[in-house]
Amino acid sequence: MALVTTTLAGVVFGLALAAPPGPMNAIIAEESVVRGWTAGFRAGLGAMVADVLFFALALAGVVAVIDRYPVVRPILYLAGGLLMLYFAVGALSEASDAASFTDGHRQESTGFRKTFALSLTNPYQIGFWLTVGVGLLESGTLDVLASLPAVGETLSGVLIVQTGSATLLVGFFAGIALWIVTFPAALVSAGRRVDAFAPAAAALSAVVLFGFGLFFLAMGTARML
Repeated sequence: MALVTTTLAGVVFGLALAAPPGPMNAIIAEESVVRGWTAGFRAGLGAMVADVLFFALALAGVVAVIDRYPVVRPILYLAGGLLMLYFAVGALSEASDAASFTDGHRQESTGFRKTFALSLTNPYQIGFWLTVGVGLLESGTLDVLASLPAVGETLSGVLIVQTGSATLLVGFFAGIALWIVTFPAALVSAGRRVDAFAPAAAALSAVVLFGFGLFFLAMGTARML
């Protein structure tokens, strides 16, 4: 029973990390609605592969090196911000190109490369693996629901599990995998029922990426000063 509880807790935690709105989910949404489930899944897979890479680096103790050099984080903010603005321009181009949504000659999906590159320069994702991620590897306890956005403080103490367990890590990555499978599927299903959903999704993706891009640039600039 404890094994099942720990695995399910890991799934909940993985979903809590993957589901909140942000630049990764904006790209997944754009790819899913514009190019189909496979493209959306591949975009999600790019972010997940980056998490696996960070997990391996955390396991080897390499990720902690970033925390020793304060100049690294502002550079990551600036690089991530510029990438998001670049991808926002691409999303706007797709939103304005009606043919890309209606004919059978859509451009090749680059979602995997986009999310993977953004993940590698995302200070929040790196920060997660420097703190909570490292905690997953060490023996101790984890307050799973406390990490949920908005309601975490209210649910603090409801679900506490032992860390340093392989089953917790398996559940964690299973939760991320579940999200990148079901989120694109839901978007594709909705897109089939709404004719204008594809260009709207691309436009919304551009807005989200543009907003996060400006935020990251502002954060990076502030930390450099």
